[in-house]
Amino acid sequence: MTICGLLNSSNKPVPLRSGSVTVLIRGFVADVGCELLYRNEEPGPVEAVFVFPVGAEAAVYAFQACLGGTCIQAQLLREKKQAQELNGDALAGGQSSFLLQQEGAGGDVFSCSLGNLPPGEEVALTLRYICELPLEPDGAARYMLPAVLRPRYTPHGWDGEDVTQGVPRVPQGELPYTLSLSATLQSPHSNDRVLSNCSLTPLSYMAGNRTTAQVSLAEAPPWDRDVELLVYYAEPHKPSAVLEVGLPGAEPGSLMGDPAVMVTLLPNLPEAVPGQSSAGEFIFLLDRSGSMGRPMDGRDGSRQRIDSAKETLVLLLKSLPLGCYFNIYGFGSRFKSFYPQSVGYIQQTMAESLQRVQQLQADLGGTEILAPLRAIYCSPCQDGHPRQLFVFTDGEVGNTKDVIAEVQHHQGAHRCFSFGIGEGASMALVKGISRAAGGSAEFITGQDRMQPKALQSLKRALQPAVTGISLTWDLPHGMEAVLLGRGPEVIFPGQRCLIYAQLRGQPQPPDTAMGGVTLQYRIQDQTYKEKLQFPLQPQNGDRLPVHRLAAKSLLLELEGAVDTGSEGDRRRVLETSLSSGVVCSLTAYVGVDTERGQPVQGPLVRRDIPLTGFGAALRRRNLRCSLASCSASVPMARARGFSGVSMACNFDNSSEVQVESCRPRVLLQGTHPQSSPWPVPARGRMPSKDVAPSVWATVLAVVWLHGRATGQRDEWELLEAKAVGWVWGQAGPQLSECLEAANTLLGCSVGPAVFGL
Repeated sequence: MTICGLLNSSNKPVPLRSGSVTVLIRGFVADVGCELLYRNEEPGPVEAVFVFPVGAEAAVYAFQACLGGTCIQAQLLREKKQAQELNGDALAGGQSSFLLQQEGAGGDVFSCSLGNLPPGEEVALTLRYICELPLEPDGAARYMLPAVLRPRYTPHGWDGEDVTQGVPRVPQGELPYTLSLSATLQSPHSNDRVLSNCSLTPLSYMAGNRTTAQVSLAEAPPWDRDVELLVYYAEPHKPSAVLEVGLPGAEPGSLMGDPAVMVTLLPNLPEAVPGQSSAGEFIFLLDRSGSMGRPMDGRDGSRQRIDSAKETLVLLLKSLPLGCYFNIYGFGSRFKSFYPQSVGYIQQTMAESLQRVQQLQADLGGTEILAPLRAIYCSPCQDGHPRQLFVFTDGEVGNTKDVIAEVQHHQGAHRCFSFGIGEGASMALVKGISRAAGGSAEFITGQDRMQPKALQSLKRALQPAVTGISLTWDLPHGMEAVLLGRGPEVIFPGQRCLIYAQLRGQPQPPDTAMGGVTLQYRIQDQTYKEKLQFPLQPQNGDRLPVHRLAAKSLLLELEGAVDTGSEGDRRRVLETSLSSGVVCSLTAYVGVDTERGQPVQGPLVRRDIPLTGFGAALRRRNLRCSLASCSASVPMARARGFSGVSMACNFDNSSEVQVESCRPRVLLQGTHPQSSPWPVPARGRMPSKDVAPSVWATVLAVVWLHGRATGQRDEWELLEAKAVGWVWGQAGPQLSECLEAANTLLGCSVGPAVFGL
């Protein structure tokens, strides 16, 4: 796990005094500014390094450090080797200096060496970056502020690798630092509501049409987790476009000199019937390294990561369509597979695999994923069954670029869906492999449940990918749109897509001119179109979020080609980074203050600072939401539909059935789970002696799900679709009688259409 915040040379935290964060959220893009104040409370100087995690798609565009009344700005972006030499020369001469560069294989961590921080002095840091926001399954744009403004919590019993082991704790109210966060929300189609895992002020609308709103933290957030905002828009499926003027003084025809446009697309596609296709080869690659034995949320006695992953794997196995193929791999320092190659999905292989999954442990050592990936790719594909790879991991690897390159090499033969478990999961690895193979990435931290996100990915895998994607631009004569990057190759239903283009051509169009873009794509044999018009008067602003995100998107694509040894690609990466001011793997920012000429005297030291007591804080994990009209305290899990129930049906010799509610346990074709710890009995006879008990149980389960668990539909609809298909072939003409009896017994009114009657 990467330790973040302001650290000394021994990775010990420098005390934070205050933090202030402002966020501008425009659709699915966030422009973030962080102002942080630290103080060296040691009698001697410290050599300070600021480490901050951002997504691989984020673009850091400004950094400033103020020490002793002097401010040093990141104004010189240079090739990394040259920047390191400049920084080293400055430090050797006793000058204050810093170096801002990417860390990690995928650039998901930025570090800045600030040099010498004298005793008793404060350092004020200002960091600005822009990032794309992921789309949640319920349609929300999700912004997350990492909990790095103070040291992470270290539960009792955590392994000794955590640098905060043994640091003293203090009560929550006595923390010597504060944090404030305010957010401005902008959307062309109005903002609906905001949810958060922290207490918020009421949402304040700045315009009558609700296109602009503001919200802030109502109080200091709990210090044991990231701050999360979920923004919901009134018309999320409407495409939108933002046109931005270029950088004044930049050369026309260059990326920064021309206007740039960002098109946001969230196609509202008709959902395929769950489970309608039996085609597919589903391979599950499960991390079984030692760290998977850690708790999900850091509390002693809480569910281990491996147990949560196993529970999710069980649910995925039960949700697969009959007739497909599957296999399960576990990896650590070595890897194992259930079968030499994928096997057909029938009742026997499913039951055998379920039993073996229960026996899996976090006992395979370190995290080495490249070898099992190569073994999977060497195994023959099943004709007519597209390969779908699901990867679950909680760590990071030392060869992230090699892993991503391996996945990308086979991108035409499969899709990859990846899941990062816990705070230590590498964003570069998890996002990189999914991006390389046209899949999606999810992250599960704290008390998040993995099952809803995993099932969402499985639904995407079961649906045909959106293909044949093309963009047609409608612009005034003399103007043209040039895509930055190769553009989208695949879009899944429910997935948003950001497309960046550079608008070239002179002269500028008149004030009334409009531009247009048409997106055309294909799902199987059906063609769809999305049309969008936008004014051609670019927005002004000094932050240039569209240009910088466009540059970052282009850099991500180009950097993948640099590893092949192409000198031309390397030059283009450097040119794009240096002209846009966006740091990449080949460049770094350096700032030098030449006014402070005296070297700092004395040895560099380290110090532990207090952490708040975490026991009570972790027990108060009720998440809150802020709606448009009030700030209410409700479980965020309920807001997302995370809570879940299902059916257990137990038969006795009198052919009566007792229905009990329990935790999510749904089995295939009338098999019977364990008894529930919370029985709510309802007794009644089967409709006919000729009806098999397994058929009657399955009908009851389907009726109960539709009547009592509609809020958790995402978690059971794949199983239910398979169960309906099975019971239709078993019950025949008695299905209507079974449905009527089940509705009577359960007090439901489920219609015959559910069973295709």
